[in-house]
Amino acid sequence: MDTRLGELLARKGYITPEQLHKAIEAQRQQGGPLGTHLVKLGCLTEDALLAYLQKEYRLPVTDPTSFEVPQEVIHLIPYTLVTKYYLVPISLTGSSLTLAMADPSNLAAIDEVKFLTGYDVKVTVSSISSIRRAIERFYEQAMKYDEVLSDLRDQEIEMIQNQGEISLDELEAASEDAPVVRLVNAIFTDAIRKRASDIHIEPYEKIFRVRFRIDGVLHDILHPPLSLKAAVASRIKVMASLDIAERRLPQDGRIRLKMGKEDAIDVRVSVLPTLFGEKVVLRLLDKSNLQVDMTKLGFEERALKDFKDAIYKPHGMVLVTGPTGSGKTTTLYSALTELNTITTNISTAEDPVEFNIFGINQVQINEDIGLTFAAALRAFLRQDPDIIMVGEIRDLETAEIAIKAALTGHLVLSTLHTNDAPSTINRLLNMGVERFLVASATNLILAQRLARVICPHCKEDAKVEPQVLIDLGVPPDEVELYKCQEGRGCQDCGYTGYRGRVALYEVMPMTEELRSLVLANAPTAEIKRAAMHSGMKTLRQSGLTKVRQGITTVAEVLRVTIAD
Repeated sequence: MDTRLGELLARKGYITPEQLHKAIEAQRQQGGPLGTHLVKLGCLTEDALLAYLQKEYRLPVTDPTSFEVPQEVIHLIPYTLVTKYYLVPISLTGSSLTLAMADPSNLAAIDEVKFLTGYDVKVTVSSISSIRRAIERFYEQAMKYDEVLSDLRDQEIEMIQNQGEISLDELEAASEDAPVVRLVNAIFTDAIRKRASDIHIEPYEKIFRVRFRIDGVLHDILHPPLSLKAAVASRIKVMASLDIAERRLPQDGRIRLKMGKEDAIDVRVSVLPTLFGEKVVLRLLDKSNLQVDMTKLGFEERALKDFKDAIYKPHGMVLVTGPTGSGKTTTLYSALTELNTITTNISTAEDPVEFNIFGINQVQINEDIGLTFAAALRAFLRQDPDIIMVGEIRDLETAEIAIKAALTGHLVLSTLHTNDAPSTINRLLNMGVERFLVASATNLILAQRLARVICPHCKEDAKVEPQVLIDLGVPPDEVELYKCQEGRGCQDCGYTGYRGRVALYEVMPMTEELRSLVLANAPTAEIKRAAMHSGMKTLRQSGLTKVRQGITTVAEVLRVTIAD
């Protein structure tokens, strides 16, 4: 047990002999570095300890959490050693390994690292809390995965080969193997803890990788042994009640996960045969994260008023547009929740039904048996509906029935895949819908994107050149009003600088002027100009408003929107 640091602090008058004795006793009982107990007992502050170490040893101060440390460097020093001495490796250059240490006076720890790794060791000093955060960031999940993978390596599950046919019995046995089950469970647990919306399990020629989509961006998480690709895919197919013998065709299914005492989470499973095995994509549908309060989605005041006016009209069509994963379903569910009263009959046709909402009649589309969007819509019209939601308008038949329903006293909500609100009109015309039907049936078109929100725990001012804002579309006389911010990166946001997402909206009510332009065969650019003249904010302008409010960053607006 190293007490050198405590003796030096006592000799210099930073702590009393009694305090040192108490800290040594706490260390004897609980383990860990002496410095952590001195701080915990209130003998001196963390900042005072750090300042003393920097001055005494003339070492640079580092924050290990600000480094992107490769996994191969992390694996040089085991978890037990890291937690015993409160040190983490932060870089490896040539034959020199640099450590961040909470107690650089501990020569025994340095010697042990030298002996274990065979590298020369350079030392920097770090605060106890930053070392603790670095251990949580670099080691804890990695250790959990390593533990499972080491079990798998021990058992040598090598029966899953690329060549030849695999017997069904072997596949079932591999999918039920305890370490494979634990690996899949660890992936699910980690994804939920990291707030992932999707899990991608991907086999390639030479590697097998797992990625999580967090706040709309994919992150590389894990590379299990390539030999496990069939066992992992089979395990997930068993959980989703899919056919594990069928490995040539795409399959879709669902899993319902119960995580401890929390609410169950629905998982949408998609299996796709690729060149080197089956790719599995899992979408986590956590109802507790479903935001159905319209005022919290990201609408600006004028846009929210226009949207509410449109959905409260007794008939007509409201279209929500954007690419896959842009939050269209959440916006539609928020509108339906607002409209869901005891006096209203609401029916929805969805593929798939993502969330179950009480009081709404939801139909799962199944094209294999002929239950298409068009067939469901026809059935709805015989069910005395007030409000109809069509998951997506994909063809002329669905579009025509939806528009006729909108013109015969029903409110119809639906989605389309288009780049912005004005181009939606052209999309409907290209499907073959008559121009006068589009003009008369449409109440409002809304385009949206999701931008990541700056983490509130590590938000700080960012320096952005005025010309960058001007190039983005900010008028030169308004540049000074923009106090741009960004996330430094912390434990709460997984060191990305972002936590959560907010919607950017482009809301285009169909005014009489716009209807006239549609009937007159006006080009999309002219319709867009007229809508902007009437007060429509484009997606780029909505993003810039969020930058000005300190909600998101310039980089995010550039990532998810295009210039007007």
